[in-house]
Amino acid sequence: MESDDVTNVRTRDALRAAHLYYVQELTMEDIATEMRISRSSISRLLAYAREIGLVEITVHPPQDGVDSLTERIIDRFGVTAEIVPTPVRASDAERLARVARSAARRVASLADDNMSIGIAWGATVSAIARELPSRPLHNVHVVQMNGAANPMTSGLPYASSILERFAGAFGADVQLFPVPALFDDPHTKDLMWRERSVRRVLDAQDDIGMFVFGLGSPRADVPSHVYSGGYLSGDDLHSLMRDGIVGDCATVFYRIDGSSSGIRLNERSSGPSLDAIRRIPRRLCAVSSLSKLDALKGALAAQLITELVIEESLARRLLEG
Repeated sequence: MESDDVTNVRTRDALRAAHLYYVQELTMEDIATEMRISRSSISRLLAYAREIGLVEITVHPPQDGVDSLTERIIDRFGVTAEIVPTPVRASDAERLARVARSAARRVASLADDNMSIGIAWGATVSAIARELPSRPLHNVHVVQMNGAANPMTSGLPYASSILERFAGAFGADVQLFPVPALFDDPHTKDLMWRERSVRRVLDAQDDIGMFVFGLGSPRADVPSHVYSGGYLSGDDLHSLMRDGIVGDCATVFYRIDGSSSGIRLNERSSGPSLDAIRRIPRRLCAVSSLSKLDALKGALAAQLITELVIEESLARRLLEG
């Protein structure tokens, strides 16, 4: 009879192999190379995963008390979590691709008839949009949650391409938000928020059932779109540093403790307040980059996330702190 330790290791390996095979759609040869075991061993692990109920149609985490990363994140942060396995030497692009693939499947499984889905544009959500499976639904609306215009561009082609992919996957209509990501003057924002055409979008945002977003970070190895796409002036960047900003959600900025009070840039942001985000029933965040660790800690501290799809090594680092 196998010891508990051996059983736990076998269950962990079976879950990893099943995730790579059924969710990431890698071949057995690729999985064998990544896990450094034989192809026949992969085949046996997949059979064991089916035998003990880890795999039905989708991949499930074990329910037998295995001390998994997923369970530890759930216990510590109170979020539903999916850990995405990646090779140790995976590139940032590969990590993003795998996380986006898993997040897209998760979004598709959570989407439902008569639902409004809020979208915060960005590189991560763009990658998710490309991976969405087709699942036509009834009376679904896709709503842009923050403006995308800046002094150089309207931002509409970039943002609309992301929303159109979501709409195409679910047979939904699209509600664009054609305003600046950050206004030059908070008074201009106040005036525009009174316009009926803008008010209509803001009302649609209040009815969101699921919010899909990535996290921006001023410290990311690959700069987030809001930090590299002409949205912030030099003075804005200095202001972020003075205010101790570690990240943003839909161009609303926060500190590592989850606070956002006193951050001047938020007065000019077109994104929903953190309080408004917390009122959305489902809030799915996908994160793949180790350099966004502080941004993720801040978002969790602010309780912005209910569903987290996270790259494996980042998950380990998150639990170290």
